[in-house]
Amino acid sequence: MQTRRNLFGGGWLGGFVLFILASRALPAADLPIEKDVEWQPFAAQVGRLIEAADYLGSPFIAGEKEAIEAAMKDADTKRAAETVQTILDRHCLFGVTINPEMRVKVAAGPAKPELVEQGWRQFLVKVVNDSGTTAELRVISPNAVSVYSEDGGGPRNSPSDQYYRKKGGEPPLADNAQAWLDLLPGNQAPLSKTLSGLRLEYRIVQLYSRDAGRREAKFSFDVGQGTQDVGFRSELNTLFTCLPARTITLQVWDENDRPTTASFEIRDMQHRVYPSPAKRLAPDFPFQAQIYRGDGETLKLPDGGYTVEFSRGPESITHLRALVVTSNSTQAEFKVERWIDPSRFGWWSGDHHIHAAGCAHYVKPTEGVLASDMIRHCMGEDVKIGANLTWGPCFDYQKQFFCGAVDKVSQYPYLLRYDIEVSGFGSHQSGHLVLLRLKEEIYPGGDSKDHWPTLGLNTLRWAKKQGSVCGPAHSGWGLEVPTSELPNYIVPPYNGIGANEYIVDVTHELPGPDGKPLPAVDFFSLVDTPSVWELNMWYQTLNVGYRTRASGETDFPCIYDDKVGLGRSYVKLDGKLDYDAWCEGIRQGRNYVGDGKSHLMDFKVNDIAVGEDGSELKLSKPASVTVTARIAARLNDQPNPALQKRDYAKQPYWDIERARIGDTREVPVEVIVNGYPVEKKSLLADGKLREVSFDVKIDRSSWVALRILPSSHTNPIFVLVDGKPIRASKRSAEWCLKGVEQCWSQKEKLIKASELDDARKAYDHARTAYKRILAESERD
Repeated sequence: MQTRRNLFGGGWLGGFVLFILASRALPAADLPIEKDVEWQPFAAQVGRLIEAADYLGSPFIAGEKEAIEAAMKDADTKRAAETVQTILDRHCLFGVTINPEMRVKVAAGPAKPELVEQGWRQFLVKVVNDSGTTAELRVISPNAVSVYSEDGGGPRNSPSDQYYRKKGGEPPLADNAQAWLDLLPGNQAPLSKTLSGLRLEYRIVQLYSRDAGRREAKFSFDVGQGTQDVGFRSELNTLFTCLPARTITLQVWDENDRPTTASFEIRDMQHRVYPSPAKRLAPDFPFQAQIYRGDGETLKLPDGGYTVEFSRGPESITHLRALVVTSNSTQAEFKVERWIDPSRFGWWSGDHHIHAAGCAHYVKPTEGVLASDMIRHCMGEDVKIGANLTWGPCFDYQKQFFCGAVDKVSQYPYLLRYDIEVSGFGSHQSGHLVLLRLKEEIYPGGDSKDHWPTLGLNTLRWAKKQGSVCGPAHSGWGLEVPTSELPNYIVPPYNGIGANEYIVDVTHELPGPDGKPLPAVDFFSLVDTPSVWELNMWYQTLNVGYRTRASGETDFPCIYDDKVGLGRSYVKLDGKLDYDAWCEGIRQGRNYVGDGKSHLMDFKVNDIAVGEDGSELKLSKPASVTVTARIAARLNDQPNPALQKRDYAKQPYWDIERARIGDTREVPVEVIVNGYPVEKKSLLADGKLREVSFDVKIDRSSWVALRILPSSHTNPIFVLVDGKPIRASKRSAEWCLKGVEQCWSQKEKLIKASELDDARKAYDHARTAYKRILAESERD
């Protein structure tokens, strides 16, 4: 598939070695030929060097290999060592000498300093090690630091970034023009990370140029702190000629042959990502492997072979194709294939928790990214609604983008709106809050975030008055329990930032825009924390009669920085998609949640559809009901080997692979009544939409839902028998009451003195409510 480039990017004449063999009376190489060489270990190291060059995709040409092999057989080992050096030195960009005191100095080698825009070239480093050290030979450059500075989602991790950090400081943030270079030491197997201790060996360095044209870079070498030679002889400035890459125009179509935007993960034969993450600025995010491009947009690639993985979110089929770039390359065509489109049936996807700043986003050169960047990612992952939440980091910069309506960058049906997550300020230590559909962005009494209430209920009171749709974020944090049982009755620690104060707030009603009381909490966030921790709290409060609905979120790029839309809600809407109507659908529970890899559409109990008529079915007496839905799921033909071993370390908490039944392509569809599965069927996860039906006996007022755990979950339908409220479990009521006490033990100290009276009243109200419900609950 790939025409393999000669070692270190070209510039070598094919007859070079033949010329060497024809006449050994060549002028001396620019780097001195070393005479005192221990031939056997040196020859072994050269063998590993050749193997490494082959592995990295830039092998020596055949004539060079033949000449080296011939030298290996030469009985005159001194002559053999000189021949091998003569061949290898031509490819050395640097010659490094380490004196007996471990002082390092560097000189320019004879290799032509030529790079290629948006591509990697490889060079040799000749190392004369008079000290015998076996330390790591480090090469760094201030031109190879990252072009961004992160806010805490992970340090800049180029080799040069790491070097400066080891010296006790943060890497210098070069201006964008100067930070044009990237470098990687070629110290993977079969080469070692450290020097061998031999007096002579060769190392590999890989260099990447972001730009075309002439560019200068400074390089420094050392083998540990304080080993640089005096007089700046460990530093070298090199002027490169960077050849232009090919500009490739992308043709990107959806399944209906319409122009679209998609995700592209581009890697070369050595698995290196393009463009280099260390050199990315928005709209390409440096913490992701993929980029997003629309039809007619371009990218630059050097000549060579690549693999391109492309898709448009979980409703599409991920494809992998080869791409070979040559002098004739001008465009590449990609057509995305869907396996399902819920919007065709009126179910519109959305992620109510994404961020343009904080966590993995950088704070320099800008404080986060822009709406235009975020909408591109939503379009590339086919997330129709994106709730872009301003929060603690970069709050005062990002707040300017709030307008109380859909942002102007939106391109129907992709709608982006700025709202708020109470996180990093205010009541965040009692549990973060997502506030959607706000009319006013800033809590009264200030113009930023430092004056907000420390009691979540007070924040909710302000938000509900303006018609906001509200719920806790990343619900499972602080609700960890040492069991996979669901439901379970272990009281969690309430020591985190998830749905902690929720146990109190869910018992309250607050005045809405018209003064009429509304539930203080509209939705409960699912999908971005462990399913048992999330669902147990939700199930328990449903069991005692509260009707909080579920909504799916990602918390991008904090919990997950892979992509937006790892957690989603699919809301049923009649007519044209509208952001406010979508949020209202969440409030009414007219949605299901999940990872987008399974779908639970048109869930009904008898003739009552979820989200309609309050999701309430009334029975005069106990009876059997019919549960129906249209369901689809898609698994790969073969299970992921890592997940077969239940190695979930890097897998999302909600993912259909976790639901796979053994080695089959089936997943379980369960009917849940009051938190427990009462019926189950296996579904072939082949992407086909199927009608599913269950007969379920209801003997008391109950809530009913469907799930494919942990991939998707419907909202509940409330079945009331003889007009009685849902009082499904005394144990649930006791669990909730104990939860209020545990939550108060953790949160009291976090509330400002001026709000403590409000907090005591709020918690007392919850205690009273759960005691009343406990008295009304007759059995489990």
